[in-house]
Amino acid sequence: MLELSINDSDRLVKVAHALSTQTRIGIIKLLLAKANLNILEIAEQLDIPVSTAANNVKVLEEAELIVTELQPATRGAMKVCSRNFDDVRMILNPKAYDQNTSKVEEIEMPIGHFINFDIVPTCGMANATGMVFQEDDPVNFYLPESRTAEIIWFRKGWIEYRFPRKLPAGAQIQSLEFSLEICSEAPNFNNDWPSEITVWINDVEVGSWISPGDFGDYRGKLNPSWWYDNSTQHGLLKTWSTDLNRSMVDKEKCSDVTLRDLHLEEKPFITFRIGIKPDAKHQGGINLFGKGFGDYAQGIVMKLQYD
Repeated sequence: MLELSINDSDRLVKVAHALSTQTRIGIIKLLLAKANLNILEIAEQLDIPVSTAANNVKVLEEAELIVTELQPATRGAMKVCSRNFDDVRMILNPKAYDQNTSKVEEIEMPIGHFINFDIVPTCGMANATGMVFQEDDPVNFYLPESRTAEIIWFRKGWIEYRFPRKLPAGAQIQSLEFSLEICSEAPNFNNDWPSEITVWINDVEVGSWISPGDFGDYRGKLNPSWWYDNSTQHGLLKTWSTDLNRSMVDKEKCSDVTLRDLHLEEKPFITFRIGIKPDAKHQGGINLFGKGFGDYAQGIVMKLQYD
């Protein structure tokens, strides 16, 4: 999330200016759908001149709303664009914002610290130095070395984590969210490989999201040098959240499950399970990224907002 304050007026003006035209909003929408595009592709899809696309990309890049990377092309190099944030928050009254009584407890779990799983090959995991163990034998997931994993993949099944419910006495939870970088799991990689990925919290199914593919179109920003160019490279940062009224994926409603349905008060921990349902229409597997792989330097982040 990009958080802006009126106290930093220069940056606020720059971002507001970048979001002030339909063309630049259109570019951001394209990057939400396609993850990354070069300037020629943006120009073609928006039906605008390439020079216009390039100028607008420059404005968005200067505002840090998108990032660009030069990649080899048939002639010279091409600029490939990807979004940098999923949310922008503008604080116009910092004093009132500071007086907000809500607080947030945040805990980040390394992806290798799972407590249970039930998976089907293909499967495996790797860390900063190499493959953690030989691929496609789920029994290896029980090895203690699995805690070092920074990328985990499997074709079917699920993996589960346990987060402490660490809050002050009398705290009233207002919302719960989990964010993580994920994509589908295809042989090598395949940008067009849909997978219906589902999340359960405390054994309650809260919602699903269809990953469009297993992304290998450019190297993940955090991938170690030894990682193979023809393998999965990066994912998308997705957020599942539940409040007093509904459950959402990236702020879009995915189910009617509420905090009350999760019975958070019954145990000192919260379980988070992610996987592929046996009856899912698109059973395209999962790649789960940790701090050392992909584009986002994080594991699985849980946020509890409470009063």
